[in-house]
Amino acid sequence: MAQDDSLEKFMDWVAERNPGEDEFLQAVSDVAEDVFPLYREHEDWQQAGVLPRLAEADRIISFRVSWEDDRGKVHVNRGWRVQYCGAIGPYKGGIRFHPTVNQSILKFLAFEQTFKNALTGLPIGGGKGGADFAPRGRSDREIMRFCQAFMDELYRHIGENTDVPAGDINVGRREIGYLFGHYRRLANTFSGALTGKDIEFGGSLVRLEATGYGLVYFLRCMLGNCGSDLEGKVIAISGAGNVAMHAAQKAVHLGARVVSLSSSKGAFYCKSGIPVALIDEGLEHPGSSTELLKDMSRKCSGEWYPGERPWRFPCEVALPCATQNELDENDARQLVNNGVKAVAEGANMPCTAEAVRVFRDACIPHAPGKASNAGGVALSGLEMAQNAAFTSWEQERLNQQLLDIMQDIHRQCVADVQRHDGYLDYHRGANLAAFRRVASALHAQGIG
Repeated sequence: MAQDDSLEKFMDWVAERNPGEDEFLQAVSDVAEDVFPLYREHEDWQQAGVLPRLAEADRIISFRVSWEDDRGKVHVNRGWRVQYCGAIGPYKGGIRFHPTVNQSILKFLAFEQTFKNALTGLPIGGGKGGADFAPRGRSDREIMRFCQAFMDELYRHIGENTDVPAGDINVGRREIGYLFGHYRRLANTFSGALTGKDIEFGGSLVRLEATGYGLVYFLRCMLGNCGSDLEGKVIAISGAGNVAMHAAQKAVHLGARVVSLSSSKGAFYCKSGIPVALIDEGLEHPGSSTELLKDMSRKCSGEWYPGERPWRFPCEVALPCATQNELDENDARQLVNNGVKAVAEGANMPCTAEAVRVFRDACIPHAPGKASNAGGVALSGLEMAQNAAFTSWEQERLNQQLLDIMQDIHRQCVADVQRHDGYLDYHRGANLAAFRRVASALHAQGIG
Protein backbone atom coordinates (compact mmCIF):
# COMPACT_ATOMS: atom_id res chain seq x y z
CA MET A 1 0.00 0.00 0.00
CA ALA A 2 1.33 3.44 -0.93
CA GLN A 3 2.01 5.98 1.80
CA ASP A 4 -0.77 8.22 0.41
CA ASP A 5 -3.55 5.61 0.06
CA SER A 6 -5.37 7.22 2.97
CA LEU A 7 -5.02 10.39 5.01
CA GLU A 8 -4.19 8.37 8.14
CA LYS A 9 -1.51 6.34 6.39
CA PHE A 10 -0.03 9.47 4.84
CA MET A 11 0.20 11.28 8.20
CA ASP A 12 1.65 8.16 9.88
CA TRP A 13 4.33 8.12 7.16
CA VAL A 14 5.11 11.83 7.68
CA ALA A 15 5.23 11.42 11.47
CA GLU A 16 7.60 8.44 11.21
CA ARG A 17 9.98 10.45 9.02
CA ASN A 18 9.87 13.59 11.18
CA PRO A 19 9.90 12.43 14.82
CA GLY A 20 9.53 15.16 17.42
CA GLU A 21 8.93 17.92 14.87
CA ASP A 22 5.56 18.94 16.26
CA GLU A 23 5.20 22.29 14.49
CA PHE A 24 6.00 20.78 11.10
CA LEU A 25 3.60 17.87 11.63
CA GLN A 26 0.86 20.30 12.67
CA ALA A 27 1.35 22.35 9.50
CA VAL A 28 1.33 19.30 7.20
CA SER A 29 -1.75 17.86 8.92
CA ASP A 30 -3.58 21.18 8.61
CA VAL A 31 -3.13 21.17 4.82
CA ALA A 32 -3.51 17.44 4.25
CA GLU A 33 -6.88 17.19 6.02
CA ASP A 34 -8.34 19.82 3.69
CA VAL A 35 -6.76 18.78 0.38
CA PHE A 36 -6.75 14.97 0.58
CA PRO A 37 -10.20 14.52 -1.02
CA LEU A 38 -9.11 16.75 -3.94
CA TYR A 39 -5.83 14.88 -4.21
CA ARG A 40 -7.65 11.53 -4.44
CA GLU A 41 -9.71 12.88 -7.36
CA HIS A 42 -6.55 13.46 -9.43
CA GLU A 43 -4.98 10.18 -10.47
CA ASP A 44 -2.20 12.04 -12.29
CA TRP A 45 -1.20 13.80 -9.05
CA GLN A 46 -1.20 10.47 -7.23
CA GLN A 47 0.92 8.84 -9.93
CA ALA A 48 3.39 11.71 -9.59
CA GLY A 49 3.42 11.37 -5.79
CA VAL A 50 2.65 15.06 -5.38
CA LEU A 51 1.51 14.93 -1.74
CA PRO A 52 4.44 12.84 -0.42
CA ARG A 53 6.84 15.09 -2.35
CA LEU A 54 5.30 18.14 -0.69
CA ALA A 55 5.93 16.57 2.70
CA GLU A 56 9.68 16.76 2.03
CA ALA A 57 11.74 19.91 1.54
CA ASP A 58 13.76 20.17 -1.66
CA ARG A 59 16.79 20.60 0.57
CA ILE A 60 17.78 21.68 4.07
CA ILE A 61 21.11 23.41 4.48
CA SER A 62 22.54 23.53 8.01
CA PHE A 63 25.78 25.15 9.01
CA ARG A 64 27.91 26.42 11.88
CA VAL A 65 28.03 30.17 12.55
CA SER A 66 31.19 31.16 14.43
CA TRP A 67 31.50 34.81 15.45
CA GLU A 68 33.42 37.01 17.86
CA ASP A 69 31.87 39.32 20.46
CA ASP A 70 33.20 42.71 21.52
CA ARG A 71 35.41 41.12 24.18
CA GLY A 72 37.08 38.79 21.73
CA LYS A 73 35.18 35.70 22.86
CA VAL A 74 34.16 33.27 20.09
CA HIS A 75 30.56 32.01 20.03
CA VAL A 76 29.13 29.17 17.99
CA ASN A 77 25.53 29.10 16.72
CA ARG A 78 23.62 26.96 14.27
CA GLY A 79 22.19 28.32 11.04
CA TRP A 80 19.74 26.82 8.57
CA ARG A 81 18.13 27.52 5.22
CA VAL A 82 15.14 25.38 4.27
CA GLN A 83 14.53 25.54 0.52
CA TYR A 84 11.15 23.90 0.59
CA CYS A 85 9.58 24.00 -2.88
CA GLY A 86 10.81 25.84 -5.96
CA ALA A 87 8.21 24.61 -8.46
CA ILE A 88 6.58 28.04 -8.88
CA GLY A 89 9.66 30.25 -8.66
CA PRO A 90 12.80 31.01 -6.64
CA TYR A 91 12.60 30.09 -2.97
CA LYS A 92 11.28 33.03 -0.94
CA GLY A 93 10.97 33.44 2.79
CA GLY A 94 12.41 35.22 5.79
CA ILE A 95 15.41 34.76 8.04
CA ARG A 96 14.71 34.55 11.78
CA PHE A 97 17.22 35.06 14.60
CA HIS A 98 15.89 33.73 17.90
CA PRO A 99 17.02 31.21 20.56
CA THR A 100 13.95 29.04 19.82
CA VAL A 101 14.84 28.58 16.14
CA ASN A 102 15.33 24.94 15.20
CA GLN A 103 14.86 22.73 12.16
CA SER A 104 11.25 21.80 12.97
CA ILE A 105 10.14 25.42 13.25
CA LEU A 106 11.92 26.41 10.04
CA LYS A 107 10.45 23.43 8.17
CA PHE A 108 6.95 24.36 9.33
CA LEU A 109 7.50 28.00 8.34
CA ALA A 110 8.92 27.04 4.94
CA PHE A 111 6.04 24.61 4.31
CA GLU A 112 3.50 27.32 5.17
CA GLN A 113 5.47 29.84 3.08
CA THR A 114 5.16 27.59 0.03
CA PHE A 115 1.37 27.79 0.13
CA LYS A 116 1.25 31.43 1.19
CA ASN A 117 3.45 32.41 -1.73
CA ALA A 118 1.30 30.39 -4.12
CA LEU A 119 -1.78 32.37 -3.06
CA THR A 120 -0.14 35.69 -4.01
CA GLY A 121 -0.18 34.71 -7.68
CA LEU A 122 3.46 35.75 -7.97
CA PRO A 123 6.18 33.40 -9.31
CA ILE A 124 7.83 32.61 -5.95
CA GLY A 125 8.47 29.32 -4.18
CA GLY A 126 8.70 28.68 -0.46
CA GLY A 127 11.68 28.81 1.89
CA LYS A 128 12.75 29.94 5.37
CA GLY A 129 15.96 30.30 7.30
CA GLY A 130 17.47 31.46 10.55
CA ALA A 131 19.74 30.82 13.46
CA ASP A 132 19.46 30.10 17.19
CA PHE A 133 21.05 33.49 17.89
CA ALA A 134 19.74 35.91 20.54
CA PRO A 135 20.38 39.49 19.36
CA ARG A 136 18.94 41.14 22.48
CA GLY A 137 21.65 42.83 24.48
CA ARG A 138 24.19 42.60 21.68
CA SER A 139 25.92 45.68 20.28
CA ASP A 140 25.50 46.81 16.68
CA ARG A 141 29.00 45.60 15.86
CA GLU A 142 28.32 42.17 17.38
CA ILE A 143 25.14 41.87 15.33
CA MET A 144 27.07 42.97 12.22
CA ARG A 145 29.72 40.31 12.84
CA PHE A 146 27.08 37.64 13.40
CA CYS A 147 25.25 38.60 10.17
CA GLN A 148 28.52 38.49 8.24
CA ALA A 149 29.42 35.08 9.69
CA PHE A 150 25.92 33.81 8.81
CA MET A 151 26.25 35.10 5.23
CA ASP A 152 29.72 33.54 4.85
CA GLU A 153 27.90 30.22 4.46
CA LEU A 154 24.52 31.30 3.13
CA TYR A 155 25.74 33.33 0.14
CA ARG A 156 26.62 30.26 -1.94
CA HIS A 157 23.03 29.00 -1.74
CA ILE A 158 21.05 32.15 -2.64
CA GLY A 159 20.58 34.54 -5.57
CA GLU A 160 17.87 36.53 -7.33
CA ASN A 161 16.79 33.51 -9.44
CA THR A 162 17.57 30.84 -6.85
CA ASP A 163 16.56 31.84 -3.32
CA VAL A 164 15.67 35.33 -2.10
CA PRO A 165 15.61 35.64 1.71
CA ALA A 166 13.94 38.50 3.59
CA GLY A 167 13.61 39.59 7.21
CA ASP A 168 11.59 37.95 9.97
CA ILE A 169 11.70 38.00 13.77
CA ASN A 170 14.77 39.97 14.94
CA VAL A 171 15.90 40.49 11.34
CA GLY A 172 14.91 43.98 10.28
CA ARG A 173 16.39 46.70 8.09
CA ARG A 174 19.66 46.84 10.06
CA GLU A 175 20.27 43.10 9.81
CA ILE A 176 19.22 42.94 6.14
CA GLY A 177 21.68 45.76 5.45
CA TYR A 178 24.54 43.84 7.06
CA LEU A 179 23.53 40.60 5.31
CA PHE A 180 23.16 42.23 1.90
CA GLY A 181 26.40 44.20 2.19
CA HIS A 182 28.37 41.03 2.94
CA TYR A 183 26.58 39.10 0.19
CA ARG A 184 27.48 41.83 -2.32
CA ARG A 185 31.15 41.62 -1.36
CA LEU A 186 31.30 37.81 -1.35
CA ALA A 187 29.37 37.28 -4.58
CA ASN A 188 30.91 40.31 -6.30
CA THR A 189 27.52 41.27 -7.69
CA PHE A 190 24.77 43.75 -6.92
CA SER A 191 21.46 41.97 -7.34
CA GLY A 192 18.08 41.48 -5.71
CA ALA A 193 19.29 38.49 -3.70
CA LEU A 194 17.54 39.74 -0.54
CA THR A 195 14.42 41.81 0.03
CA GLY A 196 13.56 44.20 2.82
CA LYS A 197 16.52 46.39 1.89
CA ASP A 198 16.72 50.13 2.53
CA ILE A 199 15.38 52.36 -0.23
CA GLU A 200 18.89 53.64 -0.95
CA PHE A 201 20.08 50.26 -2.23
CA GLY A 202 17.14 48.57 -3.90
CA GLY A 203 14.42 48.42 -1.24
CA SER A 204 10.76 49.14 -1.81
CA LEU A 205 8.28 51.58 -0.38
CA VAL A 206 5.39 50.04 1.63
CA ARG A 207 7.48 46.94 2.53
CA LEU A 208 7.58 47.79 6.24
CA GLU A 209 3.81 48.30 6.43
CA ALA A 210 2.78 45.54 4.02
CA THR A 211 2.05 42.60 6.35
CA GLY A 212 -0.02 44.61 8.83
CA TYR A 213 -1.80 46.64 6.15
CA GLY A 214 -2.44 43.52 4.07
CA LEU A 215 -3.96 41.79 7.11
CA VAL A 216 -6.46 44.62 7.53
CA TYR A 217 -7.25 44.66 3.79
CA PHE A 218 -8.03 40.94 4.01
CA LEU A 219 -10.11 41.47 7.15
CA ARG A 220 -12.11 44.15 5.37
CA CYS A 221 -12.90 41.62 2.61
CA MET A 222 -13.99 39.07 5.22
CA LEU A 223 -16.34 41.53 6.90
CA GLY A 224 -17.66 42.73 3.55
CA ASN A 225 -18.45 39.14 2.62
CA CYS A 226 -20.69 39.02 5.72
CA GLY A 227 -22.39 42.33 4.86
CA SER A 228 -20.39 44.33 7.40
CA ASP A 229 -17.37 46.68 7.48
CA LEU A 230 -14.60 47.93 9.74
CA GLU A 231 -16.32 51.09 10.92
CA GLY A 232 -16.64 51.00 14.71
CA LYS A 233 -15.45 47.40 15.07
CA VAL A 234 -13.72 46.56 18.36
CA ILE A 235 -10.43 44.81 17.55
CA ALA A 236 -8.06 42.91 19.85
CA ILE A 237 -4.51 42.45 18.59
CA SER A 238 -1.69 40.37 20.04
CA GLY A 239 1.92 41.41 19.68
CA ALA A 240 3.45 44.85 19.49
CA GLY A 241 5.95 44.38 16.68
CA ASN A 242 5.92 45.55 13.11
CA VAL A 243 2.87 43.52 12.00
CA ALA A 244 0.72 44.25 15.05
CA MET A 245 1.48 47.96 15.12
CA HIS A 246 0.90 48.53 11.41
CA ALA A 247 -2.31 46.47 11.54
CA ALA A 248 -3.48 48.64 14.45
CA GLN A 249 -2.54 51.80 12.57
CA LYS A 250 -4.41 50.83 9.40
CA ALA A 251 -7.45 49.52 11.31
CA VAL A 252 -7.82 52.81 13.20
CA HIS A 253 -7.39 54.79 9.98
CA LEU A 254 -10.27 52.78 8.51
CA GLY A 255 -12.58 53.50 11.44
CA ALA A 256 -12.05 50.58 13.80
CA ARG A 257 -11.38 50.77 17.56
CA VAL A 258 -8.25 48.83 18.53
CA VAL A 259 -8.38 48.02 22.25
CA SER A 260 -5.36 45.80 22.90
CA LEU A 261 -1.76 44.99 22.09
CA SER A 262 0.50 42.57 23.95
CA SER A 263 3.96 41.15 24.58
CA SER A 264 5.19 37.89 26.08
CA LYS A 265 5.00 39.61 29.49
CA GLY A 266 1.39 40.78 29.44
CA ALA A 267 -1.34 42.75 27.67
CA PHE A 268 -2.19 46.43 27.26
CA TYR A 269 -5.93 47.17 27.17
CA CYS A 270 -7.66 50.47 26.44
CA LYS A 271 -11.45 50.14 26.34
CA SER A 272 -11.98 53.50 24.62
CA GLY A 273 -9.52 52.58 21.87
CA ILE A 274 -5.79 53.19 21.52
CA PRO A 275 -5.25 56.67 20.02
CA VAL A 276 -3.64 56.57 16.59
CA ALA A 277 -1.07 59.14 17.74
CA LEU A 278 0.17 56.63 20.34
CA ILE A 279 0.35 53.91 17.69
CA ASP A 280 2.32 56.17 15.36
CA GLU A 281 4.66 57.06 18.22
CA GLY A 282 5.03 53.39 19.14
CA LEU A 283 6.23 52.54 15.63
CA GLU A 284 9.30 54.67 16.35
CA HIS A 285 9.92 53.20 19.83
CA PRO A 286 13.44 51.70 20.02
CA GLY A 287 12.97 49.61 23.17
CA SER A 288 11.28 46.32 24.03
CA SER A 289 7.60 45.65 23.34
CA THR A 290 6.86 45.38 27.05
CA GLU A 291 8.37 48.77 27.81
CA LEU A 292 6.54 50.27 24.84
CA LEU A 293 3.16 48.99 26.06
CA LYS A 294 3.76 50.07 29.65
CA ASP A 295 4.67 53.51 28.35
CA MET A 296 1.49 53.61 26.22
CA SER A 297 -0.62 52.67 29.25
CA ARG A 298 0.77 55.68 31.12
CA LYS A 299 -0.13 58.04 28.30
CA CYS A 300 -3.80 57.13 27.88
CA SER A 301 -6.72 55.69 29.81
CA GLY A 302 -5.56 52.12 29.27
CA GLU A 303 -3.99 49.65 31.69
CA TRP A 304 -1.11 47.17 31.62
CA TYR A 305 -2.05 43.62 32.72
CA PRO A 306 1.06 41.56 33.62
CA GLY A 307 0.90 37.92 32.55
CA GLU A 308 -2.42 38.34 30.71
CA ARG A 309 -3.35 37.71 27.09
CA PRO A 310 -5.37 40.13 24.97
CA TRP A 311 -8.10 37.54 24.33
CA ARG A 312 -9.69 37.96 27.79
CA PHE A 313 -11.14 41.35 26.76
CA PRO A 314 -14.42 41.65 24.80
CA CYS A 315 -13.91 42.25 21.08
CA GLU A 316 -15.61 41.73 17.73
CA VAL A 317 -12.42 40.91 15.79
CA ALA A 318 -9.25 39.11 16.93
CA LEU A 319 -5.94 39.52 15.09
CA PRO A 320 -3.24 37.21 16.53
CA CYS A 321 0.03 38.78 15.31
CA ALA A 322 2.70 37.45 17.70
CA THR A 323 3.96 33.89 17.14
CA GLN A 324 2.97 30.29 16.41
CA ASN A 325 0.45 28.55 18.67
CA GLU A 326 -0.07 31.62 20.87
CA LEU A 327 -3.88 31.30 20.84
CA ASP A 328 -5.05 28.02 22.34
CA GLU A 329 -8.38 26.28 22.87
CA ASN A 330 -9.19 28.15 26.08
CA ASP A 331 -8.40 31.49 24.43
CA ALA A 332 -10.65 30.59 21.51
CA ARG A 333 -13.54 29.67 23.82
CA GLN A 334 -13.08 32.94 25.71
CA LEU A 335 -13.19 34.89 22.45
CA VAL A 336 -16.35 33.08 21.34
CA ASN A 337 -18.01 33.69 24.72
CA ASN A 338 -17.05 37.36 24.49
CA GLY A 339 -18.78 37.72 21.13
CA VAL A 340 -15.95 37.65 18.57
CA LYS A 341 -17.27 37.79 14.98
CA ALA A 342 -14.08 37.18 12.96
CA VAL A 343 -10.48 36.03 13.44
CA ALA A 344 -7.67 36.75 10.98
CA GLU A 345 -4.11 35.58 11.57
CA GLY A 346 -1.29 38.10 11.28
CA ALA A 347 1.39 35.59 12.33
CA ASN A 348 2.28 32.14 11.01
CA MET A 349 -0.02 29.48 12.53
CA PRO A 350 -0.74 31.47 15.73
CA CYS A 351 -3.85 29.36 16.49
CA THR A 352 -3.51 25.81 17.73
CA ALA A 353 -5.42 23.06 15.93
CA GLU A 354 -7.83 22.89 18.89
CA ALA A 355 -8.48 26.64 18.69
CA VAL A 356 -9.25 26.36 14.98
CA ARG A 357 -11.82 23.65 15.75
CA VAL A 358 -13.47 25.90 18.34
CA PHE A 359 -13.89 28.67 15.76
CA ARG A 360 -15.21 26.19 13.18
CA ASP A 361 -17.71 24.69 15.62
CA ALA A 362 -18.92 28.20 16.54
CA CYS A 363 -19.11 29.19 12.83
CA ILE A 364 -16.68 32.09 13.40
CA PRO A 365 -14.93 33.07 10.12
CA HIS A 366 -11.23 32.37 10.64
CA ALA A 367 -8.54 33.29 8.11
CA PRO A 368 -5.27 31.32 8.27
CA GLY A 369 -1.96 33.15 8.12
CA LYS A 370 -1.11 31.73 4.71
CA ALA A 371 -3.92 33.94 3.37
CA SER A 372 -4.34 36.95 5.67
CA ASN A 373 -0.60 37.25 6.48
CA ALA A 374 0.55 37.22 2.84
CA GLY A 375 0.93 40.98 2.41
CA GLY A 376 4.59 41.02 3.44
CA VAL A 377 5.76 38.41 0.96
CA ALA A 378 3.56 39.96 -1.73
CA LEU A 379 5.42 43.25 -1.33
CA SER A 380 8.72 41.35 -1.25
CA GLY A 381 7.76 39.88 -4.60
CA LEU A 382 7.09 43.37 -5.89
CA GLU A 383 10.52 44.44 -4.58
CA MET A 384 12.03 41.59 -6.60
CA ALA A 385 10.21 42.85 -9.71
CA GLN A 386 11.53 46.38 -9.16
CA ASN A 387 15.09 45.06 -8.68
CA ALA A 388 14.87 42.97 -11.85
CA ALA A 389 13.74 46.03 -13.83
CA PHE A 390 16.31 48.36 -12.17
CA THR A 391 13.53 50.74 -11.17
CA SER A 392 11.39 51.78 -8.22
CA TRP A 393 7.66 52.33 -8.00
CA GLU A 394 5.78 55.03 -6.15
CA GLN A 395 3.90 54.42 -2.90
CA GLU A 396 0.41 54.80 -4.36
CA ARG A 397 1.05 52.17 -7.02
CA LEU A 398 2.51 49.71 -4.53
CA ASN A 399 -0.30 50.19 -2.01
CA GLN A 400 -2.86 49.59 -4.76
CA GLN A 401 -1.05 46.43 -5.88
CA LEU A 402 -0.96 45.20 -2.28
CA LEU A 403 -4.70 45.85 -1.96
CA ASP A 404 -5.36 44.06 -5.27
CA ILE A 405 -3.32 41.01 -4.21
CA MET A 406 -5.07 40.71 -0.84
CA GLN A 407 -8.47 41.02 -2.50
CA ASP A 408 -7.48 38.32 -5.00
CA ILE A 409 -6.32 36.01 -2.19
CA HIS A 410 -9.70 36.50 -0.53
CA ARG A 411 -11.42 35.69 -3.84
CA GLN A 412 -9.40 32.46 -4.11
CA CYS A 413 -10.30 31.47 -0.55
CA VAL A 414 -14.04 31.80 -1.12
CA ALA A 415 -14.07 30.34 -4.65
CA ASP A 416 -13.56 26.71 -3.61
CA VAL A 417 -15.74 26.36 -0.53
CA GLN A 418 -19.47 26.27 -0.08
CA ARG A 419 -21.34 27.92 2.75
CA HIS A 420 -22.70 25.51 5.32
CA ASP A 421 -25.28 27.04 7.67
CA GLY A 422 -23.85 30.45 6.87
CA TYR A 423 -20.23 29.46 7.63
CA LEU A 424 -17.43 30.10 5.12
CA ASP A 425 -14.37 27.93 5.78
CA TYR A 426 -11.44 30.20 4.90
CA HIS A 427 -8.98 27.61 6.18
CA ARG A 428 -10.12 24.99 3.69
CA GLY A 429 -10.48 27.51 0.88
CA ALA A 430 -6.92 28.81 1.28
CA ASN A 431 -5.43 25.31 1.47
CA LEU A 432 -7.33 24.11 -1.62
CA ALA A 433 -6.45 27.13 -3.75
CA ALA A 434 -2.76 27.06 -2.82
CA PHE A 435 -2.42 23.28 -3.13
CA ARG A 436 -4.02 23.26 -6.57
CA ARG A 437 -1.41 25.71 -7.90
CA VAL A 438 1.59 23.99 -6.32
CA ALA A 439 0.41 20.47 -7.23
CA SER A 440 -0.23 21.46 -10.85
CA ALA A 441 3.26 22.97 -11.14
CA LEU A 442 4.94 19.90 -9.61
CA HIS A 443 3.04 17.54 -11.89
CA ALA A 444 3.71 19.58 -15.03
CA GLN A 445 7.46 19.61 -14.38
CA GLY A 446 7.83 15.85 -14.00
CA ILE A 447 9.18 13.75 -11.18
CA GLY A 448 12.39 14.89 -9.58
